[in-house]
Amino acid sequence: MAAAAEGVSATRREEPARDDAAVETAEEAKEPAEADITELCRDMFSKMATYLTGELTATSEDYKLLENMNKLTSLKYLEMKDIAINISRNLKDLNQKYAGLQPYLDQINVIEEQVAALEQAAYKLDAYSKKLEAKYKKLEKR
Repeated sequence: MAAAAEGVSATRREEPARDDAAVETAEEAKEPAEADITELCRDMFSKMATYLTGELTATSEDYKLLENMNKLTSLKYLEMKDIAINISRNLKDLNQKYAGLQPYLDQINVIEEQVAALEQAAYKLDAYSKKLEAKYKKLEKR
């Protein structure tokens, strides 16, 4: 037990020594040299400048990309406008040609109706002639 008591007391004696070393190290860390602070500030400002330059460059590149996309979109809309104008012009031409053909199309419709009426008359005449032929044959047999 005596040995155990001596070990505990020895351990306690060593701990304060450690605390003193830690305190001294902490005091040294709190008070860096003036040259170190200046160098650290320069390094921080240099890195901050590099970071901000990178951010601004990225933003600038984004805006350039957006500008290019807007230009391309504008050109595409101009092409689509030209196509729409050509389609409109061609549609007007077709409508004028159709209007010019309309009297002929009306004549064709009238002729078609007349042909249909003539065909019906021919069927009726054919049916009537068959009846007459049947009556004639019937009278011939008597």
